[in-house]
Amino acid sequence: MSEIVLDHSKFMEKIHILEQRAIKRGVRPLACVIVNKSKGEIIGEAHHMVELVNESSLHSEIMAINHACHYLRKIDLSDCVLYSSCQPCPMCLAAIYWAKIDTVYYKNSNEDDDFSSYSKFIYDEFTKPIEERKIKMNKIS
Repeated sequence: MSEIVLDHSKFMEKIHILEQRAIKRGVRPLACVIVNKSKGEIIGEAHHMVELVNESSLHSEIMAINHACHYLRKIDLSDCVLYSSCQPCPMCLAAIYWAKIDTVYYKNSNEDDDFSSYSKFIYDEFTKPIEERKIKMNKIS
C-alpha cells in the first residue's frame, strides 16, 4: 500500500484536544496519537495517566500503542506513525521500537520540556558502562 501525505496539523490538533482532556483530569498535558500511514486515520490515542491511577508506565505513547495494537489485533505497527506532545522518554522510545514504528513527530523536544530532566538522566545512564550506572545490575549464575 502506498502512503498518503499526512496532515500534521490535523493530528497535532487532536494532540491538543487530548492535552486539554488531561488537564481537566488533573494530569500532565501530554498526549499521543498513532496514525495509519496508508489511510491517514487515527487508530490509537491517549493522554498521560500516570498520576491519575498511580501507574508509572501509563505514558501517553505506551497507552496509544496499546490501543492501536488492540484495534489492529497485532503488535506490528510498522504501517503507522506516532505523533506526541513531546520527544519520547526512554521507556516510550523502547516501546516504539518494539512496535516497529519508524517515524515519530513531536511538538516539544527534551530541551523544551520541563518534565524531561529525568528522561535526560536515563538517556545519559544508557551511555555509561553497566557497572557505572545508578541501578546495580547483578547477574545470578
